[in-house]
Amino acid sequence: MTETQAAGDNAKTMSIIVTKGSLDWAYPPFILATTAAAMGVDVTMFFTFYGLTLLKKKLDLQISALGNPAMQMPMMGMHMGMPNIVAMLPGVDAGATMMMKNMIKKKGVASIEDLREAAIESDIKIIACQMTMDLFEFKKEDMIDNLTLGGAATYMEKALKSDINLFI
Repeated sequence: MTETQAAGDNAKTMSIIVTKGSLDWAYPPFILATTAAAMGVDVTMFFTFYGLTLLKKKLDLQISALGNPAMQMPMMGMHMGMPNIVAMLPGVDAGATMMMKNMIKKKGVASIEDLREAAIESDIKIIACQMTMDLFEFKKEDMIDNLTLGGAATYMEKALKSDINLFI
């Protein structure tokens, strides 16, 4: 009998590898994880490389407009893209980040801190990659509580049993 069958016919599991730590890339894994958890899915999130910064107690998330042709912001009644030549200028990322944070607040979208707290309250298993912690010289005390330190094998134990595996 599998873990899923033991929990009931409708029980599902999902694992998410989180590799990106910018403001715009922080939303998809947390929204998908918390939504799945609310639907009764057993969720594991594995934070590695730049995604690991999303587990820091103090977040200062930014956006990079460079090399992001899909980034179009609503301005003056239309959606305007930003050419790479403009995105290379000093201060553009700070401006884009400020605009995005203002839009998030104005539209009532939950903050990453709120989504992260919702993940913890939903009993989502959060694994911080030990190798990345060592590589970037992060200390566990700089990270949020309620996480597990582990490596690829720790993640794989969950992923191999999961019905859904996502790489974000």
